[in-house]
Amino acid sequence: MLKRFDQNTRRILKFPAVLPCEDVNPATLLRSLIALSRSVTGYQSEFYATQRRNARESIRQVSILYMFFAEIMERDVSGLPDSAVLCFSELHQSLQKIIYLLEDCTSTGARVWILMKSHFVATQFLSSIRAIATALDILPLNSIEVSNEIKELMEMILKQASKAKMEVDPDDDYAMKRVMLILNQFENRFEPDPILIKRVLYHLRIDSWNECHKEIRFLDEQISLENNERELHLLNTLAGFMRYCRGVLFENSTHNYDDDDDKSAGKPNLEILSCLNPEDFRCPISLELMTDPVTVSTGQTYDRVSIQKWLKSGNLICPKTGEKLATAELVPNLNLRKVIQQYCIDHGVPISKFQSQSRDISSTILPGSPSCAESIKFLTDYLVRRLRNGTEKQKSRSAFEIRLLAKSNIYNRLCLIGSGAIPPLLTLLSSPDSTTQENAIAGLLKLSKHTNGKKEIINHFGLNPIVKVLTTGLKQESKQIAAATIFYLSSVVTNQKLIGENPDAIPGLIDLIKTGTSCAKKNSLAALFGILLYPRNHQTALESGIIPLLSHLISTSQKPEIVTDSLAVVATLAESFDGSETILKASSLPLIIKTLQTSPSRAAKEYCVSILLALCNNLGTEVVAVLASNTNLIGFLYTLSTTGGSQGSKKARSLIRIIHRFHETNSSGLMDNWDSSRIAAVRSC
Repeated sequence: MLKRFDQNTRRILKFPAVLPCEDVNPATLLRSLIALSRSVTGYQSEFYATQRRNARESIRQVSILYMFFAEIMERDVSGLPDSAVLCFSELHQSLQKIIYLLEDCTSTGARVWILMKSHFVATQFLSSIRAIATALDILPLNSIEVSNEIKELMEMILKQASKAKMEVDPDDDYAMKRVMLILNQFENRFEPDPILIKRVLYHLRIDSWNECHKEIRFLDEQISLENNERELHLLNTLAGFMRYCRGVLFENSTHNYDDDDDKSAGKPNLEILSCLNPEDFRCPISLELMTDPVTVSTGQTYDRVSIQKWLKSGNLICPKTGEKLATAELVPNLNLRKVIQQYCIDHGVPISKFQSQSRDISSTILPGSPSCAESIKFLTDYLVRRLRNGTEKQKSRSAFEIRLLAKSNIYNRLCLIGSGAIPPLLTLLSSPDSTTQENAIAGLLKLSKHTNGKKEIINHFGLNPIVKVLTTGLKQESKQIAAATIFYLSSVVTNQKLIGENPDAIPGLIDLIKTGTSCAKKNSLAALFGILLYPRNHQTALESGIIPLLSHLISTSQKPEIVTDSLAVVATLAESFDGSETILKASSLPLIIKTLQTSPSRAAKEYCVSILLALCNNLGTEVVAVLASNTNLIGFLYTLSTTGGSQGSKKARSLIRIIHRFHETNSSGLMDNWDSSRIAAVRSC
């Protein structure tokens, strides 16, 4: 049986080709060789921005091998000599590597990266073709029944492969040197000639905004996976260069882009997720959820941290299968990581996690390379000039580019803020064009994540126009982005007071919870949570009818994360006496108890305990009596006291003590007098 390697987990320009098993059946081996050869020839019609000659020559030679394998399969292969089987095994590995090379050379968004790796890629093509020659050298061609024509072709392939010269194409080499010149000019704070840049892009057939954007997305993905400092330096340099090209050279081209970070988390593939077993997401070593799954040479998947510790301790076998590892290389399992992330999103993320990023962007505080730093500075200055002095279309395009540039890079945000992007973006919020307004508020959202951005927005009186977008925005998307922006502004204590003093802010967020999409609800709940950390804002929220609204969400929402976030806001309001009293009057106590007993989310349970504890502390015996009468409740509290987080466990234990004290006082006949009719009313809520 042949060993297989999942190509979806492979890093670009990594070639985990494996030899077939020693006892492989010759017929099985030949069928696999035919399939590999057919795959190689299938790349003949693909476009090659670079490595055209090397790819074409490799495909030509493999196409002849394909004819050779196909003719052998037409005859009896049971009597093949051992040397022939050995040759075929070596060819099998070489063909795998050629497929990887062709796949990389035609990979979406990898054109500039492959160009800068031209010498390395050419060397890999050469080693693969020479490996074919070495394998054919031991092939007993005269002992194999094939036609004379095929034999002649195989002898020709052997000679050509032995003398093959897989070199960098002169045009590729020239384009690569031009890129190096451009990058050097950026590093020396000299803005390159656009004509020089366009010639390089023309060579790579990067002729539109969308093509440029694909290059950036590819480079960003490689940056997130790369650990080698030298490679990271080049990747960051090229990413900065391509961002400059996208923003400056393709300003007028059409583009297709949907920012899920602003609008929604996207629709999960429920059919696929429903078939998954969450236990498969746990690392076999640590038994914890895998945050960075990687695959080893045996095909097993582990969390990166766990398997690295295993290898560093001197273990050279696969922990799960016991097989010896052919290599210590860890290949990121990107597909599994995406599935795990989607599964976590669909099954609820507590509001305390709202500020966490889908990936750690702390490394982007620094630009990655001097060339990248200067190219971003040139780009941000250009975009801000367009915001101030351009046409309405240019202003909208610049706002869109800012929205994109600041999405997941701290250094880019700092450059944009320093270039003065915030005041003209605030001006664009009043634009009559819905797209311009959306791009402006989305850009402000990204910049509000930076400390300096929050200050600039407030100092330039940006709160009122943001709230106006929240309440009267031209598009639903703009309203929910405004809510998210208010959330980030509320992370500053002094801003919480300012937001609360705006008469439309809290009512606007509550209205968006009533009428908005799931994403709008989540953004609004997060913003309210931040604003209500300032106690004086509680009264405004309570008067706006927030408790009945949140109770309705908790009881009816099918989104676990919305239920959890609603409970978080209720828990914040319950800390005050007025909030506790409103919760009780709204008949929400039974709902909180039921949610504690039925919710699968630990975060939701902990928020329920926080609410119940606050109600007991603020309203006293009338609430405690209701809790004490629920015989099942104490068991759930005991479970949470041992399995919850530090704060959740502590509050569960406090609530247990309160209930026990009530029972002890009641049984001793020393219980204080209380209005029994009121307690009966509370029980029947």
